[in-house]
Amino acid sequence: MTVERLPSVHDQRGRGLRDLRISVTDRCNFRCVYCMPKEIFGRDFAFLPKEMLLTFEEIVRVARAGMAHGVHKLRLTGGEPLLRRDIEELVRMLAALRTPEGDKPDIAVTTNGSALAHKAGALREAGLDRVTVSLDSLDDATFRAMNDVDFPLDRVLAGIEAARDAGFETIKINTVVKRGLNDDDVVAIAERFKGTGVTVRFIEFMDVGTTNGWNLEQVVPSAEVIERIGAVHPLEPVPPAYSGETATRWRYRDGDGEIGAISSVTAPFCGACTRARLSADGKLFTCLFAARGHDLRKLLRGGSTDAELEAALAEIWSGRSDNYSEVRSAETAHPRERIEMSYIGG
Repeated sequence: MTVERLPSVHDQRGRGLRDLRISVTDRCNFRCVYCMPKEIFGRDFAFLPKEMLLTFEEIVRVARAGMAHGVHKLRLTGGEPLLRRDIEELVRMLAALRTPEGDKPDIAVTTNGSALAHKAGALREAGLDRVTVSLDSLDDATFRAMNDVDFPLDRVLAGIEAARDAGFETIKINTVVKRGLNDDDVVAIAERFKGTGVTVRFIEFMDVGTTNGWNLEQVVPSAEVIERIGAVHPLEPVPPAYSGETATRWRYRDGDGEIGAISSVTAPFCGACTRARLSADGKLFTCLFAARGHDLRKLLRGGSTDAELEAALAEIWSGRSDNYSEVRSAETAHPRERIEMSYIGG
């Protein structure tokens, strides 16, 4: 049994570094209205050129440096991470890493599911532990409208089934709930995966970046989502699985599994956040709502040793004091520059 290692570095609020989310590309084949709206990310949008992206070897060096400080969870994000060529090889390289105690890192991916049917087997064989699929509606018309590229729902559902067939024991669904668009679907989504072993997490619509047209009136509080589902299928709370877990957990009283809620807007969890985010071009961000990152690519390509990279990471984290969600009410009246979710990963 793997024992969770205590982090060796803490930020200004005493939070350790345990999770590293790694964006492998800023490109995506969807244009979801809450992330990459088509009017901003159109055909002429300039994505990062290949030479600016971190190589797999560079990503592994950053992951290894993080693991020296207590990171034990690695999550591959994007953009859409399965668009990165040979992504399963990166998984294989990360799976070969070991913590100072000799443990393999927990490796997950967050994907829109569009390529999962083709990639699930290879990813599992390479050492991927967990899969999270973004799925915002079970109504095909609504789903196509939300991804805004007319991508059919059944192909994503096929990807989820492929992940189950590949032997993934942990599969989660992320559903961003936006009032007036898909909030009528929450009970149907919960019912679709109830009893299947797949956990749905309902996420409050967040003001990540500055291009998704966020409005507080479009936020459906998690409490309302839980109330709607619980009225049909009685629920009871479940204690957190680990310190710093972002989702509150609820299980069905009939024993048919559980759901989760991520409430960054109505119930901020900044005080327990243990996440750092690495952009596809090598900038390290200490908050999802950050405006600027720390350039690790310069170190990686400037001849820095692993020890120097570890020292830089420790210095960045130890200076961290982020708590955006806790002060959101004061800041949203005067929006400031923020990095887009498609660049930093969710």
